[in-house]
Amino acid sequence: MLTIWGRKNSSNVKKVLWCLEELNVPYQQVDIGGKFGQLNDPEYLRMNPNAVIPCLQEDDFILWESNTIVRYLAAKFGKDSLYPADLQERASVEKWMDWVGCNLFPPIKQFMISFVRTPEDQRDPQVIAQSLAEIEKLLKIVDSTLSNQQYLSGDKLGMADIALAPLAYLWLGVEIERPSLPNLERWYQLLTERPAFQKIVMIEIN
Repeated sequence: MLTIWGRKNSSNVKKVLWCLEELNVPYQQVDIGGKFGQLNDPEYLRMNPNAVIPCLQEDDFILWESNTIVRYLAAKFGKDSLYPADLQERASVEKWMDWVGCNLFPPIKQFMISFVRTPEDQRDPQVIAQSLAEIEKLLKIVDSTLSNQQYLSGDKLGMADIALAPLAYLWLGVEIERPSLPNLERWYQLLTERPAFQKIVMIEIN
């Protein structure tokens, strides 16, 4: 049995749990991080010295970094679905996974801290505006890409979509003014029709 350590409402944990649900792989999930704490407990630090989530435990095998975990799960359980056999196709998908982690995640994280988790009277409008401007600039790149393909991964759901969608859910789920991104919105609507996405990703934002 696979064990996933991490609270369910973390966007990085959502990637891993959603991947497992799409692949119909049994797992157990342990709430840790956020209000649950325990990230600095010696037992957890032995698994993940970074004191962050998620962390995968499979017997004696331990793996951290959410995109790496998704790659591992897709390669092990989803070679006929989520994990492309063609090397160039796979690299094209993994390119987007790295782009999400390196480029999009930092401003999304800043926005969530500054807008969602900060009381209104303590918010810094300039920080919020800067993070939103960066998010919009990056998502316009996604929107342009999706004008020529059904999914970010290509013609079917793949690892790139799993990496991006939990962050898109945060951005689309908050009451703010947003530019019209019709291709991204069409892509997102496709995902909302998937039972695994509904179960794992579409939960309360906090």
